[in-house]
Amino acid sequence: MDKYRLLRQEVVRSEQHLRDTLIVPTAATDDQLKLCHDADYLQRVVTGTLSSAEIRRIGFPWSPKMVERSRRSTGATIAASRAALEDGVSANLAGGTHHAFAGAGEGYCVFNDAAVAMRTLQHDGLIRRGIVIDLDVHQGNGTASILTGDESVTTLSIHGVKNFPLRKVASDLDVALPDGTGDEAYLTALDVALQWAASRGPFDLAIYLAGADPYEKDRLGRLSLTFNGLQRRDEVVLTWCHRQNLPVAIAMAGGYAHDLEDIVRIHAATLQTASRFHSAR
Repeated sequence: MDKYRLLRQEVVRSEQHLRDTLIVPTAATDDQLKLCHDADYLQRVVTGTLSSAEIRRIGFPWSPKMVERSRRSTGATIAASRAALEDGVSANLAGGTHHAFAGAGEGYCVFNDAAVAMRTLQHDGLIRRGIVIDLDVHQGNGTASILTGDESVTTLSIHGVKNFPLRKVASDLDVALPDGTGDEAYLTALDVALQWAASRGPFDLAIYLAGADPYEKDRLGRLSLTFNGLQRRDEVVLTWCHRQNLPVAIAMAGGYAHDLEDIVRIHAATLQTASRFHSAR
């Protein structure tokens, strides 16, 4: 969790973000979470009655702070999505918990923030159709599972073919890349995927999971993107959204480099790129 604290510190001291507003999000409510999550699973999370197997699947121990953190991370993506509708671009300095299923947590994910945010804004009448652009190195199995058969939300995942999760759940579009994929091959695949996405639109909102874990020095990533490649990735996605006149909310998603400063640098660069697009709107 240190990366989130360090990222916030980096944003606060950055001259590029002097005009940006940092807010502390409200926690996602039970009613919002139940738009995507089973009521009995939510009850077990809130009351601390998850089984030992469920806790192992999530990957960290239960505590009241864990519940609050998970609610607020989801609430932050909801808030970022609402802000994006007003400002064009917004970001959650955490989030991207795409391994959470309707009835189970997995891979350090308790609640699925992107799916809950989409369903919440639909429920509130703010949007009709959305797209989740998931560029974390791990496939967004929980998001795909929750939104399977929902034609109002398109799911797109570009990820490592041999990486976690072992059992993938089909997104509307999955692009599975071999180990060692570098900048140019990745960006070519991204261009093709976004052309496909354009054919599925128009959309009212995009949620972009800007994972730092495709980085070449990530412990868990197995891909080989450079800092420059990751910055170009962000430029491509945000330029595409801008040209589509599509509001975009960004979540940070994963990052597991040996050097924590590398992760913060990647996430900070994403936010700096987003800030330029915010200014251009």
